[in-house]
Amino acid sequence: MNDGRYLMMACFAGMLLGGVFFGGLWWTVRKCLSTRHPAQWLVASGLIRMGIALAGFYFVSAGQWQRLLACLVGFIIARLLVTRLIRLPVAESCGEKQGANHAA
Repeated sequence: MNDGRYLMMACFAGMLLGGVFFGGLWWTVRKCLSTRHPAQWLVASGLIRMGIALAGFYFVSAGQWQRLLACLVGFIIARLLVTRLIRLPVAESCGEKQGANHAA
């Protein structure tokens, strides 16, 4: 394969790693709201997510900085996508909807 295909595959792999990392973060935060030991969840999840991400970056890069950079770009794209997909409407998250009804 040529270098362009390797870079595209590295970018896609970064998107998968980012989806796992930030999706796992979202799941962990939601889980922490309903558990008795949120610190344990946060620490364990952080270690697992970082381990998966670092191992993924290591294997995808194969010692080449270009692949590592492409993987990082995919990781950042995944961050943007995950945060856009899980974002709550502003009115619901801040309680502005209730405040507007009471002021009227």
